[in-house]
Amino acid sequence: MKAFVFHAPGEAAWEDVADPGILEPGDAIVRVDTVTICGTDLHILKGDVPEVPAGTVLGHEAVGEVVEVGSGVSTVRPGDRVLVSCISACGRCRYCREGAYGQCRGGGGWILGHTVDGTQAEYVRVPFADLSVHPLPGGVSSQDAVLLADIFPTAYEVGVLNGEVRPGDTVAVVGAGPIGLAAIATARLFSPGRVIAVDLAQSRLEAASRLGADTVVNAAEEPERLVADLTDGLGADVVVEAVGVPATFEMCARMVRPGGHLANVGVHGKPATLHLEDLWIKNLTIRTGLVDTSSTPTLLRMMAAGRLPAAELVTHTFDLDAMEEAYDIFGRAADTAALKVVLGGKHHDAVLPMTA
Repeated sequence: MKAFVFHAPGEAAWEDVADPGILEPGDAIVRVDTVTICGTDLHILKGDVPEVPAGTVLGHEAVGEVVEVGSGVSTVRPGDRVLVSCISACGRCRYCREGAYGQCRGGGGWILGHTVDGTQAEYVRVPFADLSVHPLPGGVSSQDAVLLADIFPTAYEVGVLNGEVRPGDTVAVVGAGPIGLAAIATARLFSPGRVIAVDLAQSRLEAASRLGADTVVNAAEEPERLVADLTDGLGADVVVEAVGVPATFEMCARMVRPGGHLANVGVHGKPATLHLEDLWIKNLTIRTGLVDTSSTPTLLRMMAAGRLPAAELVTHTFDLDAMEEAYDIFGRAADTAALKVVLGGKHHDAVLPMTA
C-alpha cells in the first residue's frame, strides 16, 4: 500500500510500505477513506517529538471502513464505517478505568503515528479497536467526522473542560488555528460572557469571528492590554493556550485573572518560563493535558444533530495520494490561509439511527 512515512526531521514521503495485518486479538484493519493533518504532525516533522522513530507512518485521525478484525473485537465488524480516534485505549489499566485514555498504561494512549504506524495511509491497523473506533451514522459526512478524531475532543477536553469555562466568563483563546477555533466553538456551549481570540493571521481571526469569538485581536497589537481593558483590569477568567511556544504560554499566564484558569493545549517543543515570582500569589489553576477522547461519543451525537460547526474549519481538500502537497499547504498556513486540510472522502447518503 501507499503511506506517508517519516524518515527524519524535515524528511517524509508518500511511498510504498507493507500492508498492515492483525497482530493482536483486539486489532482492526481499517481501509482509510478520509484523513487530515494535525499540527502535531508538523511538530514531528520539525523534530519536536524525537521519540517518533524513522520509518513510522504518520497520522492519528481517520475515517474508514473496517475490513478485518481480530478474534477479540466485539463492537465493530467488517463493513462498518468508523471514526478512528487519535487515542487508543486498552480498557483495563487504572487510567482507562477512570476514562483517562490518553494516559493508558496498557499499550495505548497516543500511539498511532507516534509509536506505531498511523492513519495517513491506504490501510491502518488500529489496536484496541473496541474502545478506539466509533461506528458512524450515515448522516455524518466523512469530512466532518474526521474532525472528531482529534481537534474537537482536544479543544473541548483539554481547553474548555480543563479551563472550567462557566456561564458569564471571559474566555481568551490564544492561537486561532484549528484547535483554537474548535475551543472557541465548544466554549460557546457554556454561554461565556465574552470570547476573545488572539492570533497573528488575519484569516484566522476572521474564522474566529465566524465561529463565535466576540472580539478578535492581532497578537502584535497588545492583546494583554485589550483583555485588561475589557475586564476592568482583572484579566480573563479562562485563558486557553493553543499555540505551543514559550512566548504565548507566558503571555497567557499574564493574561489570566487571579483565581482564574489557564488551560494549555499547545504542543511545546521548547521550555517555557513559569514566573512563580509573579504567579505564586494569584491562586491560579494551570492545567496541561493530552486528550482522552472520552467526550467523542457526546461530540458525535452533537455533530449528528448539527450542533458542531465542523465544515467551517475545512479550507482545503485533496485526494489521498496528494499527501505531500497537502502537507506543504498546511505547513504554510500563514501564506495559504489553511485551517484544516482533508484528504480523501466519499459521499454517504444513507441516514442511519444513532446508537445510544
